[in-house]
Amino acid sequence: MILLLSIIAGISVGLLHAHREGTTYQIPNLRIPWLVLIAFLPQFFVFYLPATREQFPDDLASGSLIVSQILLLIFAWFNRRLNGMRLLIVGLVLNLAVISANGGGMPISPEIATRLVPSGIIHPFQSGERFGYGKDVILVPEVTRLEWLGDRFVPPDWFPYQVAFSIGDVLISAGIFLLLVDSKPARGAIQEKEVSI
Repeated sequence: MILLLSIIAGISVGLLHAHREGTTYQIPNLRIPWLVLIAFLPQFFVFYLPATREQFPDDLASGSLIVSQILLLIFAWFNRRLNGMRLLIVGLVLNLAVISANGGGMPISPEIATRLVPSGIIHPFQSGERFGYGKDVILVPEVTRLEWLGDRFVPPDWFPYQVAFSIGDVLISAGIFLLLVDSKPARGAIQEKEVSI
């Protein structure tokens, strides 16, 4: 959710900036963008698609998450000179570190997990179990490695959509926002300006 908000905000601000400058909004030219799709596909089938996510054992889900993070890191490294990419790389490294240190799942405490469960539903979480079909694994802070890098933050109670996120997620979102705000005028617009001068 936090990533989606950063994409929407980045494009919106980028469009507004381009409009004020009198140019055409254009997302910066990315190298090997197809790698993002390849990185996301395992997560889509393992965590998001209801028809398939129940078929994957926890070990395979953990492995696919690590592979996805590595592929995203490769993509980010190839585009490291673009605005926001260094923040994104740091965020990916932090997430990969805590996921790898805790057996391939993003740690979330029982307390935080309880806040995400609809009110009225009581679920006695067991340490080590996967939280639903997502990437999170329930771990008490005392046994969590790099606990401060896990999914330990949640939006205020008044926010309509509750989801846990990590420091790494915040940095990734900030990097994506800066990347999308960094609007580059299209070539046609540049040539048009040169002719008018």
